[in-house]
Amino acid sequence: MNTGGKKSPPSPKIAESDTTGDAAPETSAGVPRRNTLARRLGTVGGWTLLSRVFGFLRDLLMARYLGAAAAADAFFIAFKLPNFFRRLFAEGAFSAGFIPLYAERLGTRAEEDGRARADRFAGRVLSWFLPILLLFLILMEAAMVPVMLGLTGGFADNPEKFALTVTLGRLTFPYLVTISLVSLWAGMLNGLDRYAAAAFVPVILNIFMIAALLGLGETEEDKARALAVAVSLSGLGQFLWLFVAGRRAGIRLQLSWPRLDPEIRRLGAIVAPAAVGAGVMQINLLVDIFLAARFLPEGSVSWMFYADRLNQLPVGVIGVGLGTVLLPTISRLLAGGRIHEAMAEQNRALVLGLGLTLPAAAALAVVGTPIIRGLFERAAFTGADSLATGAALGAYAIGLPAYVLAKVMLPGFHARQDTVTPVRIALVGMGVNLALNLLLIGPLAHVGLALGTAGAAWVSVAAMMAVLYRRGHFRMLAGTLSRLVRLMAATLLMTGLLYGLKDVLMPYFVTDGPVRIAALAALILAGMTSYGLAALGLKALSLKDVKKLGGSR
Repeated sequence: MNTGGKKSPPSPKIAESDTTGDAAPETSAGVPRRNTLARRLGTVGGWTLLSRVFGFLRDLLMARYLGAAAAADAFFIAFKLPNFFRRLFAEGAFSAGFIPLYAERLGTRAEEDGRARADRFAGRVLSWFLPILLLFLILMEAAMVPVMLGLTGGFADNPEKFALTVTLGRLTFPYLVTISLVSLWAGMLNGLDRYAAAAFVPVILNIFMIAALLGLGETEEDKARALAVAVSLSGLGQFLWLFVAGRRAGIRLQLSWPRLDPEIRRLGAIVAPAAVGAGVMQINLLVDIFLAARFLPEGSVSWMFYADRLNQLPVGVIGVGLGTVLLPTISRLLAGGRIHEAMAEQNRALVLGLGLTLPAAAALAVVGTPIIRGLFERAAFTGADSLATGAALGAYAIGLPAYVLAKVMLPGFHARQDTVTPVRIALVGMGVNLALNLLLIGPLAHVGLALGTAGAAWVSVAAMMAVLYRRGHFRMLAGTLSRLVRLMAATLLMTGLLYGLKDVLMPYFVTDGPVRIAALAALILAGMTSYGLAALGLKALSLKDVKKLGGSR
């Protein structure tokens, strides 16, 4: 079966209005010559921000129609399952192995030879990927009852809730197949320095889910079923979107009978330990779900979901964007022997990442509950839900800078095709997470689980930085440490202002309607303005610094 032709033609130059949206003058291998990390991060971060805006609208509607009751818990657990395996096999682990190898083949000077080698390699990967995914889908659909039994403990006090969870799990799991194919096409486009199309993909998921919430179902259970179907259908839409973008970028793949040739073996040797490492991190999330579903009151899973969604906003916009563009950038620099320039890119990403996440973490920790009230508290989502979710958000926010730092540090391993060390570090993090969970769940309930996750994140990223430093793969260059100190000072100034302003505005957060929204907007605007002025005044960040990002090409 041929997905677009037998021969890989040279990559056409694509206009700014093209689907990929980020074309630039190309090298002989079809990769843009001058596409700085700042521009690429802006592309990824901009589309990711749009996705998060749609995601917030989706979450507002879910809070309105599902609240934090049984149907919400059931859907959130079912939705976690395909996402668990997606992150395990597809996005992080697969990209860690595939993108450097794909970029390596693109690096051939002769255009046709480089593109043809890269497309042949990707075609052989697809020939393995597709049958494995379909077989796994069949097995998981058949085993959904015992899988959910192990994950939730069967919701012993609520068999109807367990039955709904199983149904929703079966409806959402086909999403794994299409979203895994999406990861392959996204990896190819990213390897070609074309980021916009892949960055837009999450928006499609949110559009499908919003449509389901607004147009289908009367009861909470019906809404949950409609959401589950929308998730799987969105995967098909996401794949078609990237398939078209890939064709316009000149990607042509040919399926063949799967063979364990040396290139596939090499990819497997890289992906396997990365999958184990990703699995360890995802097991942390499943442990949290199991403990919340088994030992905590109804609604705990939902409170943690809503809190994590807010906490993941800066991680998605900043951390994921940095990680997405750093891996191919550092891979190319290292392949060219430009080691110091690769380290400089990491330093710039470190400053920018912390410059944006330190104030976000402080704001979420200090004014998390008012934010939850302003966004979610209406209809099925009660005041008690706001308090419980806000407490979890404050705990998750402690780990926010660590999550983003990890996205900056991981390419330092993956670009060197080292996926074993992150696995070992992840195992340490899993042990810390489990120990903290068991220690804190008793006195702090769901907030203890969130604190355990945050603590484990800091232990893991500290270990990553220590290993990279010991190997000589990461150093803080001149001025980086001073810049970070000034960023922390600006964050402290903003935090003090927010802490005082929160008490002044608190009476407005317990009202309904536009007044509450206006109070929330005033709080956010005050925080952004104060931090921006402090950061500029202390010369912690500047537009010039951002423009320098990615200048090493």
